[in-house]
Amino acid sequence: MDAASALMAQAAALLEAGRRAEAVLLVNRLAADGEAEALFTLAEWRLRGDVLPQDLGLARALYGRAGDAGHARGAAFHTNLLALGLGGARNWPQALKRLRIEARGDRRRREAAALVDRMTLTGQGDPVAVPAARPLSASPDVRLVPGLLSPAECDYLARVAEPGYGPSIVVDPSTGRDYRDPVRTSDGSTLHWLIEDPAVHALNRRLAAATGTAAEQGEPMQILRYRPGQQYRRHLDHIPGEANQRLATALVYLNEGYEGGETLFTASGLKVKGRKGDALLFRNMLEDGRPDPAAEHAGLPVTRGVKLLASRWIRQARHLPG
Repeated sequence: MDAASALMAQAAALLEAGRRAEAVLLVNRLAADGEAEALFTLAEWRLRGDVLPQDLGLARALYGRAGDAGHARGAAFHTNLLALGLGGARNWPQALKRLRIEARGDRRRREAAALVDRMTLTGQGDPVAVPAARPLSASPDVRLVPGLLSPAECDYLARVAEPGYGPSIVVDPSTGRDYRDPVRTSDGSTLHWLIEDPAVHALNRRLAAATGTAAEQGEPMQILRYRPGQQYRRHLDHIPGEANQRLATALVYLNEGYEGGETLFTASGLKVKGRKGDALLFRNMLEDGRPDPAAEHAGLPVTRGVKLLASRWIRQARHLPG
């Protein structure tokens, strides 16, 4: 272990022991000397807002400095935030330029760049066109967009999600906290802002275009995995008491070849099982802002094989990480 690594380990031990001020002082000293891991650690603290007050702009800048010092993840996170416009101005062309440089030495970044290059996008990363939606129901308002994502794009999302699976969670309406509930037995992987690379971001902008919303209104995309017997029992996506409410939901079927697993709207009996790349879009709210009881739905149990689904909840206004 070199001297800088030993000092970072010492800072971690100080933090664990509750000696926060000493840990921060040590990491700041290393960062001032250009130590990449220290810069990355400060960026993490500023993003999360736990050790130091949250400052998204400073976090983004620190990830960039860590990248410049040779920290590959710091460089990638800075590029991702640049593409999103989180923590500062959005600069899609610059994000793509950086992505292509990072692709020279990283297989996953190379895959992301290749996927973006196959998309037909505007200069700002928006889709030039999206397929027409096919109405399935008026109450609730449910539409299907056939082939919104290509098979290659579906496969890419599945690969990106693979390392991050854990038990899916729901939101406690009384506290706003996430927790594990038997109502939802799938596994989930959240493609949060730091790992929402330019390819994933372009797909989120396509979902936004298909729903007539801004990409910034979306929560991070979740990739859900349902094995035999797993399901999401009847529920509403509306969050009681939330000011910035979930206006709509977008689901994309990422694979085929499984049995069961249909999306059921319980009030109307509408049952949907899309093909690979199809997007199911539905509103969660009535025009007066109240939750639409007809939007109650369930992911029926998978009986054979594995179902993969991309899910994105869309808020009324811009949604920022907590």
